[in-house]
Amino acid sequence: MKPSSRNKNTILTAALALLMLGAFETQAQQAPTFTRQDTLRGSITPERAWWDLSYYHLNIQVNPADSTIKGMNTIQYKVLEPYQVMQLDLQPPMQMKKVVQNGKQLQVTQDGNAYFVKLEVPQKTGALNKLEVYYGGKPQISVNPPWSGGITWKRDERGNPFVASSNQGDGASLWWPCKDHMYDEPDSMLISVAVPKGLTNVSNGRQRKVEENKDGTSTFHWFVSNPINNYGVNINIGDYVHFGEKYQGEKGMLDCDYWVLRDKLEKAKAHFKDVPRTMQALEHWFGPYPFYEDSYKLVEVPYLGMEHQSSVTYGNGYQNGYRGRDLSGTGWGLKFDFIIIHETGHEWFANNITYKDVADMWIHESFTAYSESLFLDYHYGTLAGNEYTIGKRKTIRNDRPIIGYYDVNHSGSGDMYNKGANMLHTLRQIVNDDEKFRGILRGLNKDFYHQTVTTQQIEGYLAEHTGRDLTRFFDQYLRDTRIPVLEYRQDKKNLSYRWTNVVADFEMPVKVYLNGKATWLEPGTDWKVLKKVKAGTTLKIDSNFYVQEAKKLES
Repeated sequence: MKPSSRNKNTILTAALALLMLGAFETQAQQAPTFTRQDTLRGSITPERAWWDLSYYHLNIQVNPADSTIKGMNTIQYKVLEPYQVMQLDLQPPMQMKKVVQNGKQLQVTQDGNAYFVKLEVPQKTGALNKLEVYYGGKPQISVNPPWSGGITWKRDERGNPFVASSNQGDGASLWWPCKDHMYDEPDSMLISVAVPKGLTNVSNGRQRKVEENKDGTSTFHWFVSNPINNYGVNINIGDYVHFGEKYQGEKGMLDCDYWVLRDKLEKAKAHFKDVPRTMQALEHWFGPYPFYEDSYKLVEVPYLGMEHQSSVTYGNGYQNGYRGRDLSGTGWGLKFDFIIIHETGHEWFANNITYKDVADMWIHESFTAYSESLFLDYHYGTLAGNEYTIGKRKTIRNDRPIIGYYDVNHSGSGDMYNKGANMLHTLRQIVNDDEKFRGILRGLNKDFYHQTVTTQQIEGYLAEHTGRDLTRFFDQYLRDTRIPVLEYRQDKKNLSYRWTNVVADFEMPVKVYLNGKATWLEPGTDWKVLKKVKAGTTLKIDSNFYVQEAKKLES
């Protein structure tokens, strides 16, 4: 499908923005072609902009026998300005059966994954209204969860159904109808899931009650009292058993609940001791866990794991590392269970602070990838965290910018994880004060508490609180693929130095060792001179900066 004129404008805007930043020429490929469906999914359309989500009640029945989901979603919303058409989203093969408001079925027009509902009652500014969306079908099966979205239908070792959702990127509308854009979150949500008797469904928030139904099913009701992003909503169905503990945290007692398959109970009781250690480290660096009211849960699932809010999913095989491997190659990655630490870290960066547009997904993944190092720093010392971060540089591809294209549901390079973590580690060196850096991380989670944000907001906050102009710093690491090179040359008395392989007007302080003695330089793209440096002096850049090795030029 050819891009619509609106999508062409989106592509042109993104390209011009990159060109203005001096980074466009570094992209290895042409801008992708976007479709009307990309725009309908990725932008705040007029049919989305006029109403603000207040509350969802997702009330569904899940049938593992035929891999179907059916039910309804009640949507409560506040009218921001008068408008009579509402966009809702649901992806095939799921089907929207009908939409009802005030007992009357409404006219609905489908355009691919988007459904446009014509409202009959005048929508008056300030009004709090609701409607019910009835739907059903066989949702998309995830072929590679959690990286491909959909539902995973498996069976455990006893032959019991083992079912879970995972849908970041592809969208929650893969399995339930919603306003499928990250900028708007409901203030609270009730999740009611009916499953065959003998199975348990675990979702987000706290369990309110369990109802035994005459049709041989049990309905589990879970209530989320905090704002929640769409992709963070989940269902997890299995032959679960439960155990838990209370953690004394910064805001009081935190309920930590664990739901695991029956045969894994004893193994989980031993292995999940990483949870209190995780909370200790992450509350220290990031501030209080953001969802005390909704508790914290680890839920075993038939895939690797994901950061569903207050319902973190786990499938790392009860072993340390990432599926038993140390991604850094340093040995430090085997000191903790990657999934427990990383996915829990997302409770702060993803679920507390959430991107408005998936193009800014680095806000989730860069800070959370760095949380692994901060965990090590807290429990094993700063050197351990440093070595782990530096070790993961070998995974960085520098294939395309970390920031994607806006308004078309397009994320940037996977480098947002480990390059993003190294960018933050570099920023930490520039701050050169760990208590100040810690205060900035905690401040982000306090000042953007339960908010959706943009890159500009996060960049601006970091610049303001570090006291530095970080414009070119972020242009270099988020919008460019080159790694800075420090060039230098010497004569008998002086050392000259500058940054190359960088965006225009790039400036960044760097710590170097001259004959082993630590010295700070303030290079830009023009030559600067450090006087009274003996000829033959060796120069080595502090390895905590994510730059290439210094390049010595002939004088």
